[in-house]
This record gives sequence, C-alpha cells and structure tokens, in this order.
Amino acid sequence: MNVIKNHGILADAIGYEKSSVVATDQIHETKVREVTKHDKGKGIYHAMSDIRGIDGLITCDPEVTLIAYFADCVPLYFYDKTHRAIGLSHSGWRGTVQRMGQKTIDAMAKAYGTRPEDLKVIIGPSICQSCYEVSEEVADAFVAEFGSNRKDQLLMDKGNGKYQLDLWRTNELVFADAGLEPGQIETAGLCTCCHPDLLFSHRASHGKRGNMAAVLTLGGKNHES
Repeated sequence: MNVIKNHGILADAIGYEKSSVVATDQIHETKVREVTKHDKGKGIYHAMSDIRGIDGLITCDPEVTLIAYFADCVPLYFYDKTHRAIGLSHSGWRGTVQRMGQKTIDAMAKAYGTRPEDLKVIIGPSICQSCYEVSEEVADAFVAEFGSNRKDQLLMDKGNGKYQLDLWRTNELVFADAGLEPGQIETAGLCTCCHPDLLFSHRASHGKRGNMAAVLTLGGKNHES
C-alpha cells in the first residue's frame, strides 16, 4: 500500500490539510513532545529530526494535525476545551504500566495550563481483555504499579503463569488517578483483534498487518484563527 497516498485520502475525507500532519515515532516509551506549525510534515513528509522516540504529541496550534499509529495498542485522545489544546498518545502495555495518560496530561499542564477538569479523553479501539494474554512478569508489573487491591479489575488469572490483561480498564484507572471524573472518560470498547475485517490487529494477523492511524486536530481546512 502507498502510505503517502493513503494519508492524502484520509486528509481529504476528514477535511484537514495534508501538509499539516505531524506523526509520532513510537518506541513503546512515554516521551511526550509539544509540536507547532514549524513541525508540520515531520514523520511523514520530512525527516523526523528531533521527533524521535516520541509516543505522545500535544499542540495548541490549529494548523497542526496529530497522527499516531496502532494495531492493538491503545490510542489515547485528549481535548482541553478551556485552553484549546489537544494530545494524542500511543499506549501499549509498556506505556500503560508507566501511565502514559498521566504523562500526557502532565505535559499539557506544563505547556498550556491544562487542569484535570478541563479535559475530555477517549480510549480508542484496541485489543480487549479477552484477546490479550500476557505473561506473569507483565501481570506482576501491573500489580506493582496499580496495587494488589485492583488486580481483579485489571487481570484474569488463566493459570500456568498466563493472564488476560484489560488495557481499557487500566487506562480508565490512570485517568481516574489523574483526577478525571467518569463523565470525562470515554472508552470506545471496540477490539482490534475481534474485528480483523475492520481493523488491523498484530495478534490476530500474527504480525502480518498494516497500521491504523489515529488523527486529531483543532483545525481543518475551514478552521477559524
């Protein structure tokens, strides 16, 4: 598939300028970078330069469109209506156990003055608990971070050192711990692995797959300055 061509199709369908995009360079870590119109095209049309090893992007610039990539990991969307700012982050199990959602909020607070009460967040399509088997080592990392009292909310013990991990619920707890109320958090509830006819899934395809793009912008072709 022609990735650049597909980006153009998506831009035309949604209504943002193709040249406005800035894309993540994901490495399953928790670095968040603020971007502006001076970063447009990085990650897609131009060399990434300083946008390397970045799993989260934030901006208050309506001329910028944020893009991140997924194929089972969790896309996290952030909108601060008060300060007119947005964020888009990639959160697999490594990012989730390191509270990528909290780190993105912290970055927005530092850059724009974002407060928990200003935010609306979305936990996007990603792998569900029923489809996501993890090792005992991974399960132990989540219990260590979120507490043994929450283990039953996050993990289902299958025996033989295997667990089913609920990334959706875990990210909800990350946001709750960050000070967000339930009404500020929306979970798509759409599993990538359960719907390989609609969505790319690394596990469902055994690694033979493409990527989905999560897109977020304050602007669009007809935005007001």
